[in-house]
Amino acid sequence: MVAAHPTDLRKALNADEITPYFQPIVELRTGVLTGFEALARWRHPIQGPVSPDIFIPLAEENGLIGILTRNLLRRVFTVATSIPEELSISFNISPLQFGDRSLSQQISSAAKLAGFSLKRLILEITESALIGNMDQAQSIAQELKDLGVSLALDDFGTGYSSLRHLQALPFDELKIDASFVREMSDTRESRKIVAAIIGLGHSLSLTTVAEGVETTEQAEMLLRLGCDIGQGWLYGPPVPPSDLAAFLSTQSLSPSTGISTKTNEGGALLNLEAMPTQRLAQLQAIYEGAPVGLCFLDRNLRYVNINRQLAEMNGVSIAQHLGRTVADVIPELFPEIEPYLRRVLQGETFTDLEITTPRKDAEGHNTTLLVAYLPVLDEADEVVGISAAIIDITSRKRIEEALRESEEHFRSFVELNPQIPWTSDAQGRILTAGPRWETATGWKPEEALDQGWVKALHPADVIRTLRRWADCLRTGEPIDVEFRIGRGDGVWRWMRSRAAPRRDSEGNIVRWYGTVEDIDDQKKAERSLRESEALLRAVFDAVPVGLIISESPSNGIIMSNPRAEAIFQRGIPLGSKIDSYRNTNLFHHDGRPFGPEEYLSERAVRSGEITESDDILYRRDNGSHVWIKVTAAPVHGKNGGIAGVALSIQDIGKSTLEKQRLLDRIAELEQQLKNRS
Repeated sequence: MVAAHPTDLRKALNADEITPYFQPIVELRTGVLTGFEALARWRHPIQGPVSPDIFIPLAEENGLIGILTRNLLRRVFTVATSIPEELSISFNISPLQFGDRSLSQQISSAAKLAGFSLKRLILEITESALIGNMDQAQSIAQELKDLGVSLALDDFGTGYSSLRHLQALPFDELKIDASFVREMSDTRESRKIVAAIIGLGHSLSLTTVAEGVETTEQAEMLLRLGCDIGQGWLYGPPVPPSDLAAFLSTQSLSPSTGISTKTNEGGALLNLEAMPTQRLAQLQAIYEGAPVGLCFLDRNLRYVNINRQLAEMNGVSIAQHLGRTVADVIPELFPEIEPYLRRVLQGETFTDLEITTPRKDAEGHNTTLLVAYLPVLDEADEVVGISAAIIDITSRKRIEEALRESEEHFRSFVELNPQIPWTSDAQGRILTAGPRWETATGWKPEEALDQGWVKALHPADVIRTLRRWADCLRTGEPIDVEFRIGRGDGVWRWMRSRAAPRRDSEGNIVRWYGTVEDIDDQKKAERSLRESEALLRAVFDAVPVGLIISESPSNGIIMSNPRAEAIFQRGIPLGSKIDSYRNTNLFHHDGRPFGPEEYLSERAVRSGEITESDDILYRRDNGSHVWIKVTAAPVHGKNGGIAGVALSIQDIGKSTLEKQRLLDRIAELEQQLKNRS
């Protein structure tokens, strides 16, 4: 850069050599381009670039600042009409210009001439422009606001900073000087100044704009401190009007990812110095409303902030905590927690620490606390204190202990239960199998998971079992299926599996719960029973007498043999009443019908003894007759009572006829003897 002469400056103004360059301004959070700041640039035809720090003071000293401002505004407004309307234009006004009562008229005329909306214009005013006649400054500022122009206080903190200026004038933006931004990464003092400016801006509802942002680290710090807008070489250098179109083609005018806020694992992004009044109030409300104990400790392990819940846990008021060390407030616990606190100050994070205290609860149990310690980091990731969150989990620990005991009881029950419990998901994939699965099958429980259990099935049972399982999964019906399982030694045992689904509130199946039980011995017993029943049936059918068994008290027939049907010459359906074979069908020798009191089955039930009949004449349904002899024997049940009657029916028709012929012959002979005598 070179020096300049007033004559050169006049020539440059007449030749329109001083032109506006446009530096991008972006929203830190989203990365969206919000506008440009118009910066004056002068390239001397012989000496080259001349710094604004040289030619602007030169213009002020030689009465040329008005011409320079008018020329720049005219060109800026003309260029601005060719870029998207949502983009603002920031323009820096000299302190001398801000004292010119015609400033608002000059700006209005230039804007109308170019067709530029003044709602897009942000005039930047340095603090030095406010020194002097404050009433005049307020009047000019109000005229500009009436035109729709926004006002920004530029380079705040570097000049004659006065909060009175912020209160007296209708500013919309507060700009942070680039010198503070550059030093943020190196000095904590600069970070505190920037944090204070941002907090002040937010408290006054002003948009905060950081100048001179050159690195991502600076941008991340600014974002974490709550800064709204940034400009600087990180987002692009000032470009001439001829390059604006190309630059805009590379920019996003809609929200994007912006800056990814940097977080350290386990680090708390909390800096109360940076919080504006509103955020502090919100944080304090969260602090007090949280259902856990919360506190902030400084590097000397002193309580800086604490909520009511933690104060009550410690048995000391909030006021008695503040400014005192942890060792002073809870000396009985400090030796146990001090090592963790020291390590947190070195940047470590501890969560889910369980600490048993000597304090007793209402039932006399030692209290147990669940503690989380996190380092609190400033914008440069330096540890400035400790954030602690504490929950009294004494009741929960007692519940967990009771649950463990219950689980032990249940586990013992499962291990001793001959049935094997299992669960599956809604698709039929086995999720758990009881430990006795290995005893029953030789396969480990984990080998049965998913579809592994199928490997243990007898090949002849696989298709039938899987088809039944698929049907139940589809319909939601409970399953009851039998199959054989082998241990791999060639021996197969019968198993029975039963299960039912569990549904959610909408009726959808979420789990199946079932059991498998060994029924091989039962199967063998059933087979033996069937064989015995078959043998008994064969004997029952082979005997030469009729047999009928009825149950009491219904007298329903539950069993009969073919011989009985042959004697009665009719079928004997199961369940039919024995009354239908005796009422009006039984007669004595002399032709008298049998009365109810003479029925052998009733007599056997009443006496509990075997009862035999004399010869009985039975009249069949077809009108024929047969002589029978009946024996009734009571059938005793398990409890000793009479469960039924077994009737033995013998066809004695031939012997009875022979006997009758003999009797008739004897009677005939006796009559002949009487006649001879």
